[in-house]
Amino acid sequence: MGWAARFLTAVSFLAAGVLFAPDALGAGGGAGAAAAARLVHVLAFATAWGAGLWVTFVGGIVMFKYLPRHQFGSLQGKMFPAYFMLISACSAISVAAFAYLHPWKTASTIERYQLGFLISALGCNLSNLLVFTPMTVEMMMKRHKMEKDLGIATEVGYSKNAETAKRSPALAAMNRKFGTIHGLSSLANIMAFGCLAMHSWYLSSKLDL
Repeated sequence: MGWAARFLTAVSFLAAGVLFAPDALGAGGGAGAAAAARLVHVLAFATAWGAGLWVTFVGGIVMFKYLPRHQFGSLQGKMFPAYFMLISACSAISVAAFAYLHPWKTASTIERYQLGFLISALGCNLSNLLVFTPMTVEMMMKRHKMEKDLGIATEVGYSKNAETAKRSPALAAMNRKFGTIHGLSSLANIMAFGCLAMHSWYLSSKLDL
């Protein structure tokens, strides 16, 4: 685990500390501190939400359609660790700021649910950053090597992998392994995005336009 991942893990524990012991950082220390916490929370949440929306539903799909498959996979292998690092850090900051504003002991039921959504998003993003993404990238590189040996994967968009796998049991087995770990990574990403979507609904209810 690299230094950045260790730092992010420490920030996540700090967020948990703010959640359960807000007095340690002087919660309720004045209107200025509360306003700063609101600003930090909104900016961090908006960054995580926007990045998740773009990467999940726009950027990845466009790149898949217009890049050769191995080039697309190699780019994703570099982009996703940075992506999950960013949204994990933003999720941790959102948890800390929201917990500062709404300490668990005095929070309403709705506020506790929102803390739960934010913590769930953080957990899903950390699981991707620290577990699923490294495993997916490692499996992808192994499959890339196997596909190169079979003379496929230079195509754009449409994949010859499925056709070739019918004649190659080794590739078929590799596809199953990759599909499983990639599916878990995608599920964690969608769950995190869904939790942020629930929090966006809560925030929108607080707006007076």
